[in-house]
Amino acid sequence: MSKARLAAGADDDKVRLDKWLWATRFYKTRQLAHEALELGRVLVGGERVKGSRVAKEGDQLLIRIERLEYKVTILALATQRRPAKEAQLLYSESEASVTAREHQIALQKAEHASYPHGDGRPTKKARRDISRFKDSW
Repeated sequence: MSKARLAAGADDDKVRLDKWLWATRFYKTRQLAHEALELGRVLVGGERVKGSRVAKEGDQLLIRIERLEYKVTILALATQRRPAKEAQLLYSESEASVTAREHQIALQKAEHASYPHGDGRPTKKARRDISRFKDSW
C-alpha cells in the first residue's frame, strides 16, 4: 500500500459535517451545505455548529430545507457522493419527522392549489379591451 492510500484510510473516520451533508444528498453542493450550517439551518444536538465540525456516528441532526424539517441520526460516514439509494443508508430518519414532513408537503400542495392561476397570455381582443380601459383613465 502506498503512503497516500494509508493517509487516506487514516482520515476516513474524520468527515466534515458539510461534506457529509453533501454526500448524503441533502444539498446539491458542498457550499450550500456549508452556508446552511453557518446560517443555523442545520443543528447538531440542538446547537448551531460550523461546517468544519467533524461528523460522528450517532449525532442527532435537525436539518431545515425551505419549509421542511428532517430529524436524522448519522449511522455511517462518507466522503464521496454516491447514488441516492446508497446515501439513504448513511442516516436514519425518525418516524415523527417523516409524518410531519409529509403533512407539511400536503399543506403546501393544498395551498398551491388554492392560488388563482392566470389564463395565460391575453388575446388580441383582451389586449384591446385593456388598452381602452387604461386610456379611459
